[in-house]
Amino acid sequence: MISASLVKELREKTGAGMLDCKKALEANNGDINASIDWLREKGISKAAKKADRIAAEGLAAIKIEGNKAAIVEVNSETDFVAKNEEFVSLVNEILNAVINANVDTVEEALNLSTSEGTINDLIVAKTAKIGEKLSFRRFKVVEKQDNETFGEYIHMGGKIAVLTIVSDVDESVAKDVAMHAAAMRPSYVRTTDVPAEEVEKEKEILTEQAMNEGKPKEIAEKMVMGRIQKFYKEICLEEQPFVKDGDINVKTFVKNNGGEIKDMIRFEVGEGMEKREENFAEEVAKQMGN
Repeated sequence: MISASLVKELREKTGAGMLDCKKALEANNGDINASIDWLREKGISKAAKKADRIAAEGLAAIKIEGNKAAIVEVNSETDFVAKNEEFVSLVNEILNAVINANVDTVEEALNLSTSEGTINDLIVAKTAKIGEKLSFRRFKVVEKQDNETFGEYIHMGGKIAVLTIVSDVDESVAKDVAMHAAAMRPSYVRTTDVPAEEVEKEKEILTEQAMNEGKPKEIAEKMVMGRIQKFYKEICLEEQPFVKDGDINVKTFVKNNGGEIKDMIRFEVGEGMEKREENFAEEVAKQMGN
């Protein structure tokens, strides 16, 4: 039995009709991800990738010190707390600790020292003080060469943070690339960064789509090659039409300024995390004893 909430979730993620969503879930034993692919193969859903709903609140932030930079995401339960001075100071303490440490995982980072004990101690203390569950979700520390420039862009007060490394350009170009990435959500820098299995999966879906349109297999395969280029334009930073000049892609914009994109890290707060559903009317009624 397929539940109404599952149908609703699939509809929100794909934009497909209720009936089509129900059919997709029935055909795939209630598996959401398989149902998204099924809808795409039938040409019903045009979602290029699974639309993960933005979930937890919090902040993404960046710190740059000379040739080193750190980017972090720290979560809170509510947006209100994310703006709290105590929470902002926690994020800054974490940035200061990780930028100069040689650690790769959050587990290792939790043992790093801050001005108030380890990062873990600090999170426990702030959680008690603020009264909300706080968590240090992820981080990355990168180093650049002397001929390279960091581009830093923070969007919506810390909902999105993007850090770029671009060679042989001034800071304004590197920042333009970071601003573009904040807006256009690329998953990779270049086509060679896309895992082979992701490309193969996309090819399978596109081939199935073309054949469902009644095209013979040979023509379907040729159509797929063109559509794969469109797929790259959606997910690869270098291939995306540049937001400030749609006639060129980002790679050309950087090349025209004498440079080359080396790296890009983009953190969007809560991406890929499930959002807890709350019925505030029910909550208020409970508190009032109704």
